[in-house]
Amino acid sequence: MRSRVLVVAALIRQGDTVLLSQRRADQAQPLCWEFPGGKIEAGESPEVALAREIQEELGCEVAVGRVVDVAFHAYDDFDLYMLLYACEIISGQPVAVQVADVRWVPIAGVSALPLPPADVPLVARLFGG
Repeated sequence: MRSRVLVVAALIRQGDTVLLSQRRADQAQPLCWEFPGGKIEAGESPEVALAREIQEELGCEVAVGRVVDVAFHAYDDFDLYMLLYACEIISGQPVAVQVADVRWVPIAGVSALPLPPADVPLVARLFGG
């Protein structure tokens, strides 16, 4: 039976840029750029999970807003469901704590980066890439 993985991700915009994090070389989809976030732990709400993941990975605090998009991708061995939330940084500055890198990327350039397959349709819908 295929496993199902539910993840949450943050859409954090600043002017004409968006905050992306780069996966580490030792992770699946190595060195791909993605919307920051992660897996929901047992008993955790999606919003609490996203705030926790951003704090752990980027060292800053966000206010989690509304869901702006939902993505599904069937990987070879599991199905991924992603909730993308509009977020705003309310404390601290994002730094690469548990990720390879973090950057403010011009929206026009996001689709040119290596992205995980699950993020590609989100980028196309959000930014026309």
